[in-house]
Order: sequence, then structure tokens, then C-alpha cells
Amino acid sequence: MLVYAGIDEAGYGPLLGPLCVASCAFSIDGFDASAPLPDLWKTLSAAITTSTSDRRNRIAIADSKRLKGVGGESVHPLRHLERGVLAALGSAGDLPASDAELLSRLGVDPHADERKPWYESETPLPVGSDRPSIEIAANRFRVAADRAGVRLVSLACEILDGKGFNERMDRFRNKAEVNFGLAMRHLDRIRLGLGDRHPTVVIDRQGGRTHYREALALSFPDASMAVLGEAEAESAYRLRWPAVQGGPERSLTVRFVAGSEDRHLPVALASMTAKLVRELLMGRMNRHFQALNPELKPTAGYVEDGRRYLDEIRPLLEGAGIAVERLVRSR
Repeated sequence: MLVYAGIDEAGYGPLLGPLCVASCAFSIDGFDASAPLPDLWKTLSAAITTSTSDRRNRIAIADSKRLKGVGGESVHPLRHLERGVLAALGSAGDLPASDAELLSRLGVDPHADERKPWYESETPLPVGSDRPSIEIAANRFRVAADRAGVRLVSLACEILDGKGFNERMDRFRNKAEVNFGLAMRHLDRIRLGLGDRHPTVVIDRQGGRTHYREALALSFPDASMAVLGEAEAESAYRLRWPAVQGGPERSLTVRFVAGSEDRHLPVALASMTAKLVRELLMGRMNRHFQALNPELKPTAGYVEDGRRYLDEIRPLLEGAGIAVERLVRSR
């Protein structure tokens, strides 16, 4: 059996809203873990494609940047992101009926560090289509996966909002280090949950660098490490942890791959999950402040429009005694 996982982020650059980092893992029966990684788009081609205009109406799984807003004004901007994520989740369990249920399934609590009134509302799901069509997509995903011996074993997300992001920036050198830290939390979760099966985890290259040995050693000081290769296109490492209190030895291979969202389906699905979580939380934020100021135009949180939005909600924040730093990234 092969456990094949991916990690990716959304919201790296905006001024407002969370940085979201997600992970996705599949198990593949009867696959030699020492062989090259499979092309899951090909393996699951009866149900999955990279295109949003597929004549067979298959489910689009691709880099989230290629999916949001595709299809014109007649198509909800989250249609393809939502369809892919919910179909994958639905192939392994019940479909969530709201964004609150989805966030819970993914391990996301928007109020984990403090209550945030701008994230209080819930959104019924799906938002981009109807539930029967999502159920059909989930069943199609399930049938193709069952036939191929493929199973979604993990889908999770971590978020870091304005206050938490600013606190991390005070401890780390730059945004890249903050993002890397969240990716390592996912790697540790995979290690603890699936490490007895030696998963291979693919992550997009971080900050354009090719050498990760020191950063991995700092993140996992109790692991032994073998460098499998370091190059512009890909750097790979094998990590092993000794058995603890009679438990199994745990190990994994982590590969940092340039353009991984286009080459590894688990990374693409992680990218979609992170983006969908961010979009749903931005929807909650916009609804909250628009209820207080109906003239307010929504924002995606990126710097230029985020500044406009912040100027317009500043009186609302002051009136509610909410510090700007709780929402806004300082750097």
C-alpha cells in the first residue's frame, strides 16, 4: 500500500483574512511504495479531470488558482472548488450541510484562539450548485476510487488569522517561515496518523529554495534524516522516528516539488481545500460587516482593496472595541 499526500496553501499574500494551509492524503492498494508516484488524474480518470469544461462532466481537480471564478457570470465563483472538495469528502463519508460542518471535518475552529464576531455566521452548503448534483459527483468519485483501490484517508486544514499571523511574524523571520511552520504541522499530523505506513508527502517548493535539511531538522529534532536529493526541480528527504513506548517506528518521505499543484493530485486537492476554506471565511467576514454597513462592498482581502475595506470598516471596529490588529496582517 502507498500513502500519497500533499500540502498546499491559500491566502499567502492578502492583507485581510486567514492564511490557510491544507493537507490531503490518499491510500492506494497494491501499489509498490518504491515505484514512481502514480498519476491519480489518470488512475481516477473515469471521475476526475483537470478541466472545468469537460464534456463528460467529470470533477475538476486542479490548482485552486485555475478553478475559482471560472465559467463566467452564470457560474458561481466557488462552483468548481466546492464541487471537487465536497465530492472528495463525500466519497469517504457524509456530505457536510454547512460550512460549519465542513470546517469541523477539516479540523478548523475559527474561534480557537479567541471569539471573532466576524466569523459567527454559518453558510449552508453547497453554495455553488445543488446538493443532488454534489451527491452524484461524490458517488462518481467513490466508484472510481473503489475500482482503483484508492481511498481518501485524510483531509485537513490549518488557519492563521490576523492576530495569530502577526504573533508568528514577531517570532519568525518572514512570511515564508510562518507558512513553512504551518506546513510542518501538517507533516507532523501525517507522521502521527499515517507514519507507520511510510507516506510520501509532496509540498510545493517553499520560498524558491532548494535546501530544506536544516529547516526539517529544526522542526523534527528527534528524527533521523537522509537527503535523497536536492535540485531546482525537486528536493527529497526521508525522515524516521524511533518507536515510543512499544508503538511502531514512524517514517515518511517528503518531497518539495516546483509546480507541484499541476503534477500531484493530492497537492491540487489540498490547494482547493485551503482556498475553499479561505473563501468561506471571507464570506462570513463580508456578511458581518455588510450587516452593519449595507453600502459596504465585499472584499477578497488582497492589499489594495483590503485597504479600502479597512478604511470603511474602521469606524465599525472602533465602535465595537475591536483592535485593527485582530484582523489585519501587519507585514
